[in-house]
Amino acid sequence: MIDLATERKATAITVRQREVIALIAAGCSNEEVGARLGISPRTAKAHCDVLRQKLGVTRRRQIPIAFRLLTGEDPLSVGQAWSLAPRRKR
Repeated sequence: MIDLATERKATAITVRQREVIALIAAGCSNEEVGARLGISPRTAKAHCDVLRQKLGVTRRRQIPIAFRLLTGEDPLSVGQAWSLAPRRKR
């Protein structure tokens, strides 16, 4: 069960964190999140770790659910359209 603590509701979620949430909701791994946002997989994992703390969840896959419960927003609608589109190889 997801327990959203009252003090966590006051914590702001940044635009970048919203992009990460959208990509997690779309089923992307840390490697895919990093590739789509131009960051390393380790930085993507760090974003996930911070989001888990902010949202009060223990598992990565709970992040989009907790975000929706907290904000009422669809996690897939908060990311930029380009970040959810499949990447094309050059």
